[in-house]
Amino acid sequence: MFDRLARSLIDAPLNKAGLLVARTGISANQLSLAGAAGGVCAAFALAGEHFMLGLTFIIASRCLDGLDGAVARATKPTDFGGYLDILCDYVFYVAVPLGFALAAPENRLPALFLVASFVLSGTSFLAYAALAEKRGLKTDAQGQKSFYYMAGLAEGSETIAAFVLFCLLPAWFGPLAYAFAALCVATIIGRVLQARTVFASDAPAQARAPTSTGQP
Repeated sequence: MFDRLARSLIDAPLNKAGLLVARTGISANQLSLAGAAGGVCAAFALAGEHFMLGLTFIIASRCLDGLDGAVARATKPTDFGGYLDILCDYVFYVAVPLGFALAAPENRLPALFLVASFVLSGTSFLAYAALAEKRGLKTDAQGQKSFYYMAGLAEGSETIAAFVLFCLLPAWFGPLAYAFAALCVATIIGRVLQARTVFASDAPAQARAPTSTGQP
């Protein structure tokens, strides 16, 4: 929901940073893996109830995730890089709730619901992207991507904001996790309704981006 606004603010400085990092020889794939490693480190910190340390790793992980795309644009984007970026993103998305689940027994059920909502949301997102590619649909709504990207209610910005709140208010993890899981469910429903509209016909759709309603 807020990713487009966030990108309008950070893309220019990120692209400049990407040019500088690319000159050092560090690759976009290395940054993607480092971002995933940051998510895993956050999980360990959160499991030990070191919430501010976990927050530091979360922020570092997402900075690296933003930088990998900038480095790819400054060099040569590849399909494998796009694949690795998605995989590393979901390592991060799963690792943080897992850390909270390990921190306290009462966190396990809400963490389970949250991870389940991420899995279903990610499935609906990637399934739509695969069919959009088959039909020649293109969008640059969230900048240059390796795949069709649906904007919507629960995007990366909202997910990061939720994770920050979890760290700042760990005692409220349960209610916050349930609330964000509900937002993901609303996103999934929006995607299903959109897919029914766009993919109902056997005829290929026009090569343009339809109005969209959702993601993590």
